[in-house]
Amino acid sequence: MTMRYGGLAGQAIGASAPGEVWAHAAAALRGELGDDTYGSWLGQAALREAQDGALALVTPTQTARDWVSRNAWRRISELWAKSDPLHRPLDLKSRAEFEAAAGDLASAPAPVEKPATIDKVETVARADARQSRVTCLQDRFTFETFVQGPANDFAYDMAKRVAAWSDGHFNPVIFHGPFGFGKTHLMNAIAWEAGRNAPDKKVIYLTAERFLSGFVRALMDKTGPAFKEELRAADLLLIDDVHFVAGKQSSQEELFHTLAALTQDGRRVVLTCDRAPTELAEMDPRLRSHLQAGLVCGIEPADRTLRLGILERKLDLLARQQGLGALAARAEVLEFLADRFTDSVRELEGALNTLVARAGIGVGALSLDEAQTILRPHLRSGEKRITVDEIQKATAEHYGMRQVDLISERRNRAIARPRQAAMWLAKHLTTRSLPDIGRRFGGRDHTTVLHAVRRIEALKVDDAQLARDLEVLTRKLRG
Repeated sequence: MTMRYGGLAGQAIGASAPGEVWAHAAAALRGELGDDTYGSWLGQAALREAQDGALALVTPTQTARDWVSRNAWRRISELWAKSDPLHRPLDLKSRAEFEAAAGDLASAPAPVEKPATIDKVETVARADARQSRVTCLQDRFTFETFVQGPANDFAYDMAKRVAAWSDGHFNPVIFHGPFGFGKTHLMNAIAWEAGRNAPDKKVIYLTAERFLSGFVRALMDKTGPAFKEELRAADLLLIDDVHFVAGKQSSQEELFHTLAALTQDGRRVVLTCDRAPTELAEMDPRLRSHLQAGLVCGIEPADRTLRLGILERKLDLLARQQGLGALAARAEVLEFLADRFTDSVRELEGALNTLVARAGIGVGALSLDEAQTILRPHLRSGEKRITVDEIQKATAEHYGMRQVDLISERRNRAIARPRQAAMWLAKHLTTRSLPDIGRRFGGRDHTTVLHAVRRIEALKVDDAQLARDLEVLTRKLRG
């Protein structure tokens, strides 16, 4: 017998009850993530059942929902599917989303059955209140929340032109760059704004994964023509992570013919991939050539100034989402995040999410040492462990000197400034305490290290060369 689960403590649970299934999955997940990470992001999550019987894992905040979606949802789905003998679908929602959906369900008219192909793509038909609930788009990814900088200015300008339906557009437009540096953000922003600017036009946004699964289902259901018609009716088609279709011959062929049909008809196409089209060696030559013929916009890794801007914008967004008023953090904490999380904007934002989730409005009072303590479990996982000795060697090589000079008693500026830079790097790239760092620099006192760190912090604001040196050394040490 299948029993309904309403999230109430103490009710009877059958062998296949959702509560028991989630308990098994959660236990496995806690073991994989660790108590600290699980407690920070999933400890307050609860399994809830909507009035229509749909099951959802509900997090207390949107921030927690976003973290789970990025970092754990795929694994949660696997554990749920493995643990549930009835193979019931499970959704992920914040508490606000779940309550809003419950309110909509209570007042909504009876649903009208849609054609089978409508679920194969996510369509933004007009910019009304319903548009914000399109499942594939994220309403936080808009042009207003995108932080510009030298690394992404060109891509941002081209995205705005596409969203404005401007004449003389390039077709297709391809954004490429490393994972986590804003490609998906731009695609969402284009979809939202294009829909607002031209409500009568058909805008379709989907990931390459959705394109692939939709294409396969269409073949199995013998609804291929309807699937093709749905895509080729778009005035603007956006496909994210198109590199995932490489190596899948029939899917590549279908995508090639879709893109060719749209561009020949003057419809607009925007794609993203993790590399420039010329580097997609495993992709079908015809499709690769079609991509190369478009406007290719590279997005470079964010520099330090841009990373700091992203953190400040993220704090404002978190404050609005959680109703916390104004949120701020100490400059040294933000600078630590910007200097430590350089490989991905998502990792950078995730670190800030962790601090806010743990400290709430008190995030502004966190010292650098407290922030490092909170983030230490996350810093150690998946990150190269850097030693003070490696920092000294890299710094000496960069400045054309000997490592022994950095630990010597010599105080002339040609040695003192690189020594201070190395101490700053040791403070930000290792978990060593100030006294420990001082001992490794010739037995110096911790106050000397603290002075060096503060001195470098002050100098790099106005000394562009020093800032570049630190950026180069940081990237080199992290491999």
